[in-house]
Amino acid sequence: MSAIIEARTDSNAEALEWELRRDMAAVFRVAAREGWNEQIGNHNSLMLPGKGPPRFLINPRGYLFQELRASDLIICDLDGRVLQGKGELRKVAFHIHARIHLLNPNAACVVHVHPRWLTALSLLRDAELHLSHHNNLLLNDRIVYDHEGDEPVHHNEEGDRIARALGDKSVMVMRGHGVTVVGPNVHDAFDECFIAERTAMYQMTAMSTGQPLHSLPDRLRRKHLGAWGEKIDARLHLDAWRRVLDREEPDYAK
Repeated sequence: MSAIIEARTDSNAEALEWELRRDMAAVFRVAAREGWNEQIGNHNSLMLPGKGPPRFLINPRGYLFQELRASDLIICDLDGRVLQGKGELRKVAFHIHARIHLLNPNAACVVHVHPRWLTALSLLRDAELHLSHHNNLLLNDRIVYDHEGDEPVHHNEEGDRIARALGDKSVMVMRGHGVTVVGPNVHDAFDECFIAERTAMYQMTAMSTGQPLHSLPDRLRRKHLGAWGEKIDARLHLDAWRRVLDREEPDYAK
C-alpha cells in the first residue's frame, strides 16, 4: 500500500479529476463486459490536466476490470511512483504507459488490452485489417502493426521502442500480444478501440468462410490522422454506456 505523497486542494481540479475517474472506471467496466482484459492484467491510463509535474491515472495491480471503481484508480508520475491512492503500479504497465505518455504528448489516454478479435489478428503471420468494411476507410490509415515485439515488456527500452513505432498513429496491433490505442481523451481512445475490435471481428468472421475478402476502392480512404472524435460520436458513445452503468453497475462511479 502506498501513502498519499501528493494531495490536490483546488476544488475545480478535484471535480474535473473525479469526472475523469468516472469516465475511466466506465471504460474498465465496459471492457470487462466485452472481454477485452487478460484476467487481472491489462491497463488503461489517462494523463491528468493541470500545472505541475505530469501525472496519470491508471488501474492498480491485482484488480479485475469488472470490479474497478473511480476511487480505486491510482495516480502515478512518469517515473512510476504512486503519488495518490492505494495499491501498486505493475511494472509492465509502467514500461508501456509511462513511456508512451512521455514520448507521445498527444496520447493523453492509453488503452492497452487483449480483446479477442484484434489479438487473434495479431497472431496471424502478415495479417492486417483489409479495406473491406466501411469502418476500414477511416481506421486503416490510423493503424501500425508492430512486428518486432516478440518479448514481453520488461524495461523502458522496449516501452520507448513501442512509443516510437506508434508514431502519429492511434492504434498499434502488437504482434502476438494485443492492441494499444491512444487518444487525446478517454472517449476517443475507448471508442476507437471499440470500433477497431468490432471491425476485426467482422473480418475474422468473413475469413473463416474461406471466401476472398472484398476490397473497397482505395480512393474512399478518409486519410484522417486527427482526433478520432472529430469524425465519430465518441463522447456520445461513452455517455450512452455510462447511462447503462448508472442503472446496472452504479458502484463504478464511487
